[in-house]
Amino acid sequence: MSEERFGEFVLVRRHEQGHVAELVLDRPKAMNAVSTEMARSVAGACAALAADRDVRAVVLTSSHERAFCVGADLKERNSFSDADLVRQRPVARGAYTGVLELPVPTVAAVHGFALGGGFELALSCDVIVADRTAVMGLPEVSVGVIPGGGGTQLLPRRVGAARAAELIFTARRVEAGEARELGLIDELVEEGRDREEGLAMAARIAANSPVGLRAAKRALRLGHGLDLSAGLEVEDAAWRSVAFSGDRAEGVAAFNEKRTPRWPGE
Repeated sequence: MSEERFGEFVLVRRHEQGHVAELVLDRPKAMNAVSTEMARSVAGACAALAADRDVRAVVLTSSHERAFCVGADLKERNSFSDADLVRQRPVARGAYTGVLELPVPTVAAVHGFALGGGFELALSCDVIVADRTAVMGLPEVSVGVIPGGGGTQLLPRRVGAARAAELIFTARRVEAGEARELGLIDELVEEGRDREEGLAMAARIAANSPVGLRAAKRALRLGHGLDLSAGLEVEDAAWRSVAFSGDRAEGVAAFNEKRTPRWPGE
């Protein structure tokens, strides 16, 4: 396993077996509150991962034992002028869009507090695995703002417009059991096993065709919300991008030869 630092607060681990990368939020003294510096580092790490063709799946994790991420750094923002906040906005957005736009499947491994921007980072992933200590919510209206990392758009896509409205308008926190029932998370695991289970899921994902994974994610993301006819056109375009690939040829050959595929990734 290799490790690479992006600034002081973000670590990327590339697991040598299985083509899995781990994007670690590593600002434990602030429970991973997203400062300007940390947001810039998250965006930089995501850009590097997006460009790495050897990476087939990414797991977003936390180094803090009691929190995934508590959201924006409100202590930092307390000192901001209006001009400072305007200048910081594109930097902050870059962190969330960086995760959202990763071209490979992403898994959030959540424990403890995932609030505000922390929950939005998880919502930006394709799958959320959480342990029983997880507490989630979008409390922004309670401090005079609204979710700004995609929450008003991503949460309704998970749980529907009415449920998202209730959660955002009340700013309430949701514990793990209810979060699973509402669909805020996809897998609920025993305490302390979120990272392990997230990495295991990513390894299962990464065993599949890298070309196929990227195309399937593209079709899922681009087709969501379209009418059926338009969605099928998105799917067809994604299918055509893999149908004549080396991965498709290798996958068919491996199936017929009853062996594990050796994906060329092209």
